[in-house]
Amino acid sequence: MSTIAAISTPRAAGGISVIRISGEKSLDLADKIFSPLSSDVPPSEMKGYTCAYGKIGDGGSVLDDGVITVFRAPRSYTGEDVVEISCHGGIFVTEQVLRLILSKGAVPAEPGEFTKRAFLNGKMSLTQAEAVMDVISAGGKAELRCAASLREGALFRNIKNVSDSVLNLLASLAAWVDYPDDDIPAVTDEEILTILGSAVSRLDTLLAGYDSGRILRQGVDTAIVGKPNVGKSTLMNLLAGCQRSIVTDIAGTTRDIVEESVRLGDIVLRLSDTAGIRETGDVVENAGVELAKKKLETSDLILAVFDTGEELSKEDIEIAESCRGRNSVAILNKSDRPQKFDFSKIVDCFKKSIFCSAREGKVPEELTSALEELFQVENISPDVGILANERQRSCAENARAAFSEALSVFKGGATYDAVTILIDDGENYLLELTGERASEAVVNEVFSRFCVGK
Repeated sequence: MSTIAAISTPRAAGGISVIRISGEKSLDLADKIFSPLSSDVPPSEMKGYTCAYGKIGDGGSVLDDGVITVFRAPRSYTGEDVVEISCHGGIFVTEQVLRLILSKGAVPAEPGEFTKRAFLNGKMSLTQAEAVMDVISAGGKAELRCAASLREGALFRNIKNVSDSVLNLLASLAAWVDYPDDDIPAVTDEEILTILGSAVSRLDTLLAGYDSGRILRQGVDTAIVGKPNVGKSTLMNLLAGCQRSIVTDIAGTTRDIVEESVRLGDIVLRLSDTAGIRETGDVVENAGVELAKKKLETSDLILAVFDTGEELSKEDIEIAESCRGRNSVAILNKSDRPQKFDFSKIVDCFKKSIFCSAREGKVPEELTSALEELFQVENISPDVGILANERQRSCAENARAAFSEALSVFKGGATYDAVTILIDDGENYLLELTGERASEAVVNEVFSRFCVGK
């Protein structure tokens, strides 16, 4: 396997940059470009987990000074010999150091190749590897807690427990079917029902928490909708903490979708301020209204804003009906004015409702509480493992379907052979989830989403 190298820090000016090298020739290569000043020991003779200060260059030509850190196989991130060079954080000097390393025999690392090698060398499971990018992209404590739990193997252990019990059942069934004349204890009906029932139940629990976990990791796609001039853009600016949308007394000011990500408690809202929904003869505004309606249909969460100082209108009722059965919160705005709005006629269209006055410049605490309750944030327990992405969810869903069908046909009187085929299908999906039996195409797809240098 080739020796790879890449810049592991962002391509931007900073205090230091780190160039990572991994592979069989990484230590010999380091000898060619690094001269220690703090000792007479070259990198190839340094012990693992040790550092040295020195000059980076080629012969008499010095590019920079920096620190080299050596990690020896198998006790490294990738499981191979790894060298990390910390140099000054200028973009040009960093690229020059990388170019020098490549000129000595290393090849540029592909996206995620360091972590891919860690997976292939048994340093982590596929679910743990996927969690690495979640740790990097975490935007708050909740996301980091979920990602760190996955990185420590919580999901892998959970799935592994299910997988091991099913494998033991498969082994017992195979032995009993293949060697009927041997003195092998028969698998009891109760044993089959118990193991499959437990597998289905545990997978049900994981699948039930997928949407809540996804929201903590990725945020909630949120549409702010309502008639013109009800305070949508004011609410958008209030939540964003700055002026992201134009606010005027003129109806139809917002004609496109304005987007921003904000955090409320443990939840990130990916906000979209939309055009006011109404009938209009203005071609441009009408295009914005159509975009608003599409956004309303596809969002994970709807914040429907109403002006409580005005009478309930036909447009209000239509917007409310569009929210029925959806994750939706009615924002009853302008509550500081005399109330004319009859909310009782549309209250059953919404999961939650909040009174506020957006122009007073304060986000209601009730909104944060309502969203955390709506998305059941308090019920998420990362320590027992959560499904982190659609690949994992699909594997778990397919495994659950196979085990459930096996239960059904077994109760219907199917033979052990027929049941074993279904159980084996479910087990294969579990092994694909953990990466123990994932195809090369699946593995390549997972790591293609990583950044270069990780």
